Amino acid sequence: MEHLDIIIPTFKPDAGFAKLLRSLALQVIQADNIFIINTEEQYWNKEWEEEFPKLKVFHIKQDEFDHGAVRHAAAKLSNADILVFMTQDALPADENTIGNLIQPLLEKKAEISYCRQIPAPDADMIEAFTRNFNYPASSRIKSKKDLKELGIKTFFCTNVCCAYVKSIYDSLGGFPRPVILNEDAILAGRAVEKGYRISYTAEAQVIHSHNYSGIKQFHRNFDIGVSHAMYPEIFLDYPSENEGIKLVKQTMSYVCKKKKFWLVFKVVWLSAWKYLGYSLGKRYRRLSGKAILRYTMNPFFWEHLSKKRAANKDRQVIGGNDV
Repeated sequence: MEHLDIIIPTFKPDAGFAKLLRSLALQVIQADNIFIINTEEQYWNKEWEEEFPKLKVFHIKQDEFDHGAVRHAAAKLSNADILVFMTQDALPADENTIGNLIQPLLEKKAEISYCRQIPAPDADMIEAFTRNFNYPASSRIKSKKDLKELGIKTFFCTNVCCAYVKSIYDSLGGFPRPVILNEDAILAGRAVEKGYRISYTAEAQVIHSHNYSGIKQFHRNFDIGVSHAMYPEIFLDYPSENEGIKLVKQTMSYVCKKKKFWLVFKVVWLSAWKYLGYSLGKRYRRLSGKAILRYTMNPFFWEHLSKKRAANKDRQVIGGNDV
């Protein structure tokens, strides 16, 4: 059996996170280490380190958090053959989740594998349909040859629960840094361009969903738009708008089929907020700093980015080099 490490960034982890840790302890395939990159030490429960001895915990400040950088920092600490990245709000559906997830990698069928997301019991009808739309029951191996058919869906991939062959991860340079969101899709896009394969592994399942309001969808999709604008080499040729329109149409058809006609208005409302946020995010360079901080879901990203650019500018002045 190859060595396996799990990496989970956390912020204000609660009882749900403790449930995740207990579920990981019951997996048939066990990790060698569970690396935790926790934002703000005061929110961490040190008793978890006694209950789960495999935990390796590192604390950072909130203004140091970056979706790509913190995960990459943890990846550099690992000597495992396979890296599994999870989010603190994902819950394995059974004891075979991790084993099923890494199976395509062990069988050399793919270099990246990600889970199916099952809606939580409290997910509303629209959110449940969205999860099933994005994470169907059938598995599929995706590669460069699928770009014409699948477009942006070819490198749809999610660190909610995703496994990487570490040597391939390293060869690709790891997750992009800095990045506000979508570090998983950006790395997957680079992998596809290099000829590597991504397995959507429906047999591996985690419970994960969110009942976001329209405003929350706006903020999230603003950051998605920003990530697309910051990494045009990945997203420019494969716009996501067509996939979004397809989701809206199928969701409206579904709620009508279920005779929940009033939900059509909610679909339109949520979709309008998503589109507005995404459109503004793609055009973030035209916005003022105040507007960006008002629209983003991650204000600390912008503060960190501003400090980094200022530091780079200082180094240019001191050293006379382009950095």
